[in-house]
Amino acid sequence: MPKTTARPNIVVLLCDADIKRWRETKRWIHRDGRPFSKEEQALVLSATRVEFEEIQDQFKRYREYRRTMDEVPEVLERFLAPFMEQLTEKNLGNAVQLMNEVERAEFDRLLGLTIEPVRSFAPYAF
Repeated sequence: MPKTTARPNIVVLLCDADIKRWRETKRWIHRDGRPFSKEEQALVLSATRVEFEEIQDQFKRYREYRRTMDEVPEVLERFLAPFMEQLTEKNLGNAVQLMNEVERAEFDRLLGLTIEPVRSFAPYAF
C-alpha cells in the first residue's frame, strides 16, 4: 500500500487551531480568536492520522529547537571554559586567539545563537 502524505493546507490549519478553546467550546477557532470558516472546518474534519502525525513531528522539532536555544548560554560557557583556563588575562578576545578554525566556527555559531531571538512556532518552519 502506498504511503499517504500529509496535506499541507490541513496541517497549517490544525497548527493554527486553539485546541484549548476547542476542548471548551467544541468549535474550531484560530489562535488569534477568529472562528474557522465552514470550509476550514470541513478541511479540519477531513484530517487523517498522517496529518496529525505530521503536526506531532513539527511540534517535536520545535520543542527540540526551544530546548537548544534555552541551553545555548550554558553550552557556550562550557565551550569557553577550557580556553579561559589557559589565560592569565581572561577576556573573550584572548580566548578567540587560542581557537583553531573549527573551534572559531563553533564559537561563532554559539555566539550567534545567543543573540538570535527565539522564533515562534510556525508550520513547516522547523
